[in-house]
Amino acid sequence: MSAAPVEHVDELEAYGDSVAGCVRCRLARGRTQVVFGSGNPQADLMFVGEAPGFHEDKQGLPFVGQAGKLLEKLLAQIGLQRSDVYIANVLKCRPPGNRNPQDDEIEACESHLFRQIELIQPVVVATLGNFATKLLSGRPLGITRVHGQEQQTTIGGRSVLLYPLYHPAAALYTPSMLNILAADFARLPELLGSSLEPVAAPAAEPELTLVAAHAASEQLGLF
Repeated sequence: MSAAPVEHVDELEAYGDSVAGCVRCRLARGRTQVVFGSGNPQADLMFVGEAPGFHEDKQGLPFVGQAGKLLEKLLAQIGLQRSDVYIANVLKCRPPGNRNPQDDEIEACESHLFRQIELIQPVVVATLGNFATKLLSGRPLGITRVHGQEQQTTIGGRSVLLYPLYHPAAALYTPSMLNILAADFARLPELLGSSLEPVAAPAAEPELTLVAAHAASEQLGLF
């Protein structure tokens, strides 16, 4: 757990309530609901993905589809569960057809994410995929170039360790990438200064492999 003051927890909840009515961009017209984020509001480890998908839009929670199930498995490999971390996305509303976020949508929504990071005060922010990595690093390099390479940066006036990771959905598209993703995950306890001992990287599991029809429902821009 981070040193985030208790009052910040209340502020985060209040901020989430205020964001629920956000109409800053066109995505407000097609959403079912805002997907603000979920998890431990005082987490040392925060994950930032791309945008809600179909299931997230319906349930109001991030990473509840197949990518979310894989994320939970990867967390279990390092002795953590969803309730130990905080999970959010760059965009809080689902883009039509799960298309890539557009620049003006990111610009309209980014202050919500920066405020979340400011209130949660994580030690490590793990970015999942290209869009989160480029936004929070302020650099144009894609995830293929920078995954697993931590960097110190300042977000919301606070120094955090930014740790780029492949989006879990990328391993569902390309199961051979699962070992790379798991190896990068295995470094998280070290980065957190934790005594947790990561276990061996998992092999690709059949139930986590997407067929083409299912893959179409996942987010793009992952590599």
